[in-house]
Amino acid sequence: MTVRAAVRVGRPGSGVLAAAAVLVMLTGGVSGAEGAGGVGGPSGAGGAGGVEAPGGGQQADVDGALGAGPGSGGGIGSGSGGVGGRGFDMRIEARFSPPNAFVPSSAVTYDTELVPAAAWISVEQRSDHSGTRVATWLRGLVPNRVYGMHVHTAPCGADPKAAGPHYQHRASATADPDNEVWLDFRTDRHGNGSAWARHGWGFREGGARSVIIHDVSGGAGERVACFTVPFGSHGRV
Repeated sequence: MTVRAAVRVGRPGSGVLAAAAVLVMLTGGVSGAEGAGGVGGPSGAGGAGGVEAPGGGQQADVDGALGAGPGSGGGIGSGSGGVGGRGFDMRIEARFSPPNAFVPSSAVTYDTELVPAAAWISVEQRSDHSGTRVATWLRGLVPNRVYGMHVHTAPCGADPKAAGPHYQHRASATADPDNEVWLDFRTDRHGNGSAWARHGWGFREGGARSVIIHDVSGGAGERVACFTVPFGSHGRV
Protein backbone atom coordinates (compact mmCIF):
# COMPACT_ATOMS: atom_id res chain seq x y z
CA MET A 1 0.00 0.00 0.00
CA THR A 2 1.26 3.47 -0.91
CA VAL A 3 0.18 6.67 0.82
CA ARG A 4 0.95 10.01 -0.80
CA ALA A 5 0.33 13.62 0.20
CA ALA A 6 1.56 17.14 -0.43
CA VAL A 7 1.59 20.16 1.84
CA ARG A 8 2.24 23.87 1.66
CA VAL A 9 5.44 25.08 3.23
CA GLY A 10 6.94 28.37 4.40
CA ARG A 11 9.03 30.96 2.60
CA PRO A 12 12.67 30.13 1.87
CA GLY A 13 15.47 31.75 3.82
CA SER A 14 18.92 32.73 2.69
CA GLY A 15 22.43 31.55 3.33
CA VAL A 16 22.65 28.48 1.08
CA LEU A 17 24.93 28.85 -1.94
CA ALA A 18 23.45 28.04 -5.35
CA ALA A 19 25.75 25.08 -5.88
CA ALA A 20 25.93 23.90 -2.28
CA ALA A 21 24.66 20.52 -1.16
CA VAL A 22 24.32 19.46 2.44
CA LEU A 23 24.02 15.80 3.42
CA VAL A 24 23.08 14.37 6.79
CA MET A 25 23.19 10.56 6.96
CA LEU A 26 22.77 8.17 9.88
CA THR A 27 23.02 4.40 9.58
CA GLY A 28 22.90 1.55 12.07
CA GLY A 29 21.33 1.66 15.52
CA VAL A 30 19.43 4.93 15.57
CA SER A 31 16.43 5.45 17.81
CA GLY A 32 14.29 8.26 19.12
CA ALA A 33 12.05 10.90 17.54
CA GLU A 34 12.48 14.26 15.84
CA GLY A 35 12.66 17.31 18.08
CA ALA A 36 10.26 20.20 17.90
CA GLY A 37 12.30 21.66 15.04
CA GLY A 38 11.07 18.85 12.82
CA VAL A 39 12.17 18.71 9.20
CA GLY A 40 11.82 22.31 8.12
CA GLY A 41 13.14 24.32 5.22
CA PRO A 42 16.11 26.67 5.20
CA SER A 43 16.26 29.30 7.93
CA GLY A 44 13.25 28.04 9.81
CA ALA A 45 10.68 27.28 7.10
CA GLY A 46 8.48 24.57 8.53
CA GLY A 47 5.51 22.56 7.35
CA ALA A 48 2.03 24.04 7.25
CA GLY A 49 -1.43 22.48 7.02
CA GLY A 50 -2.03 19.49 4.76
CA VAL A 51 -3.65 19.66 1.35
CA GLU A 52 -4.72 16.95 -1.05
CA ALA A 53 -2.04 15.73 -3.43
CA PRO A 54 -2.61 16.15 -7.18
CA GLY A 55 -4.48 13.16 -8.54
CA GLY A 56 -5.78 12.12 -5.13
CA GLY A 57 -4.21 11.06 -1.88
CA GLN A 58 -4.88 11.63 1.78
CA GLN A 59 -4.53 14.94 3.59
CA ALA A 60 -1.52 14.79 5.86
CA ASP A 61 1.42 16.78 7.10
CA VAL A 62 4.76 15.63 5.72
CA ASP A 63 6.41 15.68 9.12
CA GLY A 64 3.58 13.62 10.58
CA ALA A 65 3.92 11.09 7.78
CA LEU A 66 7.58 10.69 8.65
CA GLY A 67 6.89 10.27 12.36
CA ALA A 68 8.32 13.69 13.20
CA GLY A 69 6.92 16.54 15.24
CA PRO A 70 5.41 19.65 13.64
CA GLY A 71 7.92 21.54 11.50
CA SER A 72 8.05 24.70 13.58
CA GLY A 73 11.46 25.79 12.39
CA GLY A 74 15.07 24.85 11.82
CA GLY A 75 16.79 23.49 8.77
CA ILE A 76 18.59 20.31 7.89
CA GLY A 77 19.78 18.47 10.96
CA SER A 78 17.85 20.72 13.34
CA GLY A 79 15.85 17.91 14.95
CA SER A 80 17.09 15.38 17.46
CA GLY A 81 17.04 11.61 17.26
CA GLY A 82 16.02 9.76 14.12
CA VAL A 83 14.30 6.62 12.90
CA GLY A 84 13.14 4.23 15.62
CA GLY A 85 15.05 0.93 15.70
CA ARG A 86 17.79 -0.01 13.27
CA GLY A 87 17.42 1.78 9.99
CA PHE A 88 18.71 4.31 7.48
CA ASP A 89 18.13 8.05 7.81
CA MET A 90 19.31 10.49 5.14
CA ARG A 91 18.58 14.11 4.22
CA ILE A 92 20.25 16.15 1.49
CA GLU A 93 19.59 19.65 0.13
CA ALA A 94 20.89 21.84 -2.70
CA ARG A 95 20.17 24.81 -4.93
CA PHE A 96 19.43 24.26 -8.61
CA SER A 97 21.93 25.39 -11.26
CA PRO A 98 21.95 24.99 -15.06
CA PRO A 99 24.09 22.11 -16.41
CA ASN A 100 26.72 24.56 -17.71
CA ALA A 101 26.99 26.61 -14.49
CA PHE A 102 30.50 27.74 -13.53
CA VAL A 103 30.04 26.16 -10.11
CA PRO A 104 28.27 22.80 -10.65
CA SER A 105 25.49 21.55 -8.40
CA SER A 106 24.00 18.13 -7.65
CA ALA A 107 20.64 19.79 -8.46
CA VAL A 108 20.34 20.59 -12.18
CA THR A 109 17.62 22.64 -13.86
CA TYR A 110 16.93 22.04 -17.55
CA ASP A 111 14.09 24.61 -17.73
CA THR A 112 14.82 27.77 -15.74
CA GLU A 113 11.29 29.10 -16.31
CA LEU A 114 9.72 26.18 -14.44
CA VAL A 115 12.63 25.53 -12.04
CA PRO A 116 14.62 28.78 -11.68
CA ALA A 117 18.31 28.74 -10.90
CA ALA A 118 18.81 28.99 -7.11
CA ALA A 119 15.45 27.31 -6.39
CA TRP A 120 15.93 25.01 -3.38
CA ILE A 121 15.24 21.29 -2.87
CA SER A 122 15.61 18.91 0.07
CA VAL A 123 15.02 15.15 -0.01
CA GLU A 124 14.78 12.82 2.98
CA GLN A 125 14.71 9.02 3.14
CA ARG A 126 13.86 6.95 6.20
CA SER A 127 14.02 3.17 5.89
CA ASP A 128 13.68 0.34 8.39
CA HIS A 129 12.22 -3.16 8.61
CA SER A 130 8.73 -1.81 7.81
CA GLY A 131 9.68 -0.19 4.51
CA THR A 132 10.80 3.14 3.06
CA ARG A 133 9.51 6.69 3.33
CA VAL A 134 10.73 9.46 1.02
CA ALA A 135 9.84 13.14 1.40
CA THR A 136 10.80 16.27 -0.51
CA TRP A 137 10.58 20.02 0.12
CA LEU A 138 10.99 22.68 -2.58
CA ARG A 139 11.20 26.48 -2.61
CA GLY A 140 11.25 29.10 -5.34
CA LEU A 141 9.32 27.38 -8.15
CA VAL A 142 6.40 28.75 -10.19
CA PRO A 143 3.52 29.65 -7.83
CA ASN A 144 0.25 27.69 -7.87
CA ARG A 145 1.48 25.03 -10.26
CA VAL A 146 1.39 21.23 -10.30
CA TYR A 147 4.64 19.35 -10.93
CA GLY A 148 5.40 15.64 -11.24
CA MET A 149 8.33 14.03 -9.45
CA HIS A 150 9.70 10.47 -9.32
CA VAL A 151 12.73 8.61 -8.03
CA HIS A 152 15.00 7.57 -10.94
CA THR A 153 17.72 4.97 -11.38
CA ALA A 154 20.84 7.00 -12.29
CA PRO A 155 22.55 10.25 -11.26
CA CYS A 156 21.75 13.54 -13.00
CA GLY A 157 23.73 14.70 -16.01
CA ALA A 158 23.81 17.52 -18.55
CA ASP A 159 21.30 15.51 -20.62
CA PRO A 160 17.91 15.08 -18.88
CA LYS A 161 17.88 11.45 -20.04
CA ALA A 162 21.02 10.67 -18.02
CA ALA A 163 18.96 9.89 -14.90
CA GLY A 164 17.50 6.81 -16.54
CA PRO A 165 13.95 5.49 -16.04
CA HIS A 166 11.75 5.52 -12.93
CA TYR A 167 12.97 3.29 -10.12
CA GLN A 168 10.64 0.25 -9.96
CA HIS A 169 10.29 -2.25 -7.16
CA ARG A 170 9.38 -4.91 -9.68
CA ALA A 171 10.15 -4.60 -13.40
CA SER A 172 7.06 -3.41 -15.24
CA ALA A 173 6.26 -1.88 -18.62
CA THR A 174 3.83 0.60 -17.05
CA ALA A 175 4.23 3.46 -14.55
CA ASP A 176 2.53 2.75 -11.23
CA PRO A 177 2.73 4.73 -7.95
CA ASP A 178 2.54 1.51 -5.93
CA ASN A 179 5.57 0.06 -7.76
CA GLU A 180 7.47 3.36 -8.02
CA VAL A 181 8.11 6.41 -5.84
CA TRP A 182 5.87 9.25 -6.99
CA LEU A 183 6.25 12.66 -5.34
CA ASP A 184 3.87 14.85 -7.34
CA PHE A 185 3.18 18.19 -5.68
CA ARG A 186 1.42 21.53 -6.08
CA THR A 187 3.18 24.77 -5.19
CA ASP A 188 1.57 27.46 -3.06
CA ARG A 189 1.34 31.17 -3.90
CA HIS A 190 5.01 31.57 -2.97
CA GLY A 191 6.18 28.78 -5.29
CA ASN A 192 6.90 26.33 -2.45
CA GLY A 193 5.69 22.75 -2.06
CA SER A 194 6.24 19.36 -0.47
CA ALA A 195 5.31 15.73 -0.99
CA TRP A 196 5.95 12.32 0.53
CA ALA A 197 5.50 8.67 -0.36
CA ARG A 198 5.63 5.52 1.76
CA HIS A 199 6.10 1.92 0.62
CA GLY A 200 6.43 -1.44 2.33
CA TRP A 201 9.65 -2.19 0.44
CA GLY A 202 13.19 -0.79 0.28
CA PHE A 203 15.51 0.27 -2.53
CA ARG A 204 17.95 -2.18 -4.09
CA GLU A 205 21.62 -1.37 -3.48
CA GLY A 206 22.61 1.36 -5.95
CA GLY A 207 19.25 1.13 -7.72
CA ALA A 208 17.86 4.58 -6.83
CA ARG A 209 20.14 7.55 -7.56
CA SER A 210 18.09 10.71 -8.21
CA VAL A 211 14.73 12.47 -8.34
CA ILE A 212 13.42 14.05 -11.53
CA ILE A 213 10.94 16.94 -11.60
CA HIS A 214 8.52 16.79 -14.52
CA ASP A 215 6.41 19.56 -16.04
CA VAL A 216 3.17 17.63 -15.41
CA SER A 217 1.94 15.26 -12.72
CA GLY A 218 1.39 11.54 -13.33
CA GLY A 219 3.62 8.93 -14.86
CA ALA A 220 5.33 10.95 -17.59
CA GLY A 221 6.08 14.52 -18.71
CA GLU A 222 9.11 16.54 -19.78
CA ARG A 223 12.12 16.42 -17.45
CA VAL A 224 12.62 19.98 -16.21
CA ALA A 225 15.06 19.38 -13.31
CA CYS A 226 17.04 16.64 -11.57
CA PHE A 227 18.65 16.15 -8.14
CA THR A 228 21.25 13.44 -7.48
CA VAL A 229 20.38 11.74 -4.17
CA PRO A 230 22.34 9.00 -2.31
CA PHE A 231 19.35 6.79 -1.51
CA GLY A 232 20.13 3.85 0.78
CA SER A 233 19.11 0.20 0.45
CA HIS A 234 18.18 -0.61 4.07
CA GLY A 235 14.78 -2.23 4.54
CA ARG A 236 12.81 -4.97 2.87
CA VAL A 237 13.69 -5.20 -0.85
